[in-house]
Amino acid sequence: MRFIFYIHLLSATVWVGGLVVLGGLVPAVRKTTDDRSVIQAIAKRFGVMSWTALGLLVLTGTLMVFDRVWTGTLIAKIGLVMLSALLAVWHTMAAREQSPAVRGAIQGVILILALVILWLATTL
Repeated sequence: MRFIFYIHLLSATVWVGGLVVLGGLVPAVRKTTDDRSVIQAIAKRFGVMSWTALGLLVLTGTLMVFDRVWTGTLIAKIGLVMLSALLAVWHTMAAREQSPAVRGAIQGVILILALVILWLATTL
């Protein structure tokens, strides 16, 4: 179970850290260039890494949840992970039709949820 916990923490680091970096990187790139292909390339690469990390988080979290007592904190964490995943799916599927401001706002909400999830995880 220790290895699963390690993979869970590593995946959380990649997912949350990636959201933080993306939040700082995209506005800087937008100020530098109007070339949409640059932002699309960043988003595509980030998508591969973040979906992999989120998938591993769900898988390892599911495996670890059987060793835990179900508390309100754990239920809240699971609910927020599900909400984050749903927002990420919607964001990915609808990104082409959304304005940069809407995409940024959604990404910001996902980042805030991720930080809350991380905080809740430290209380378990």
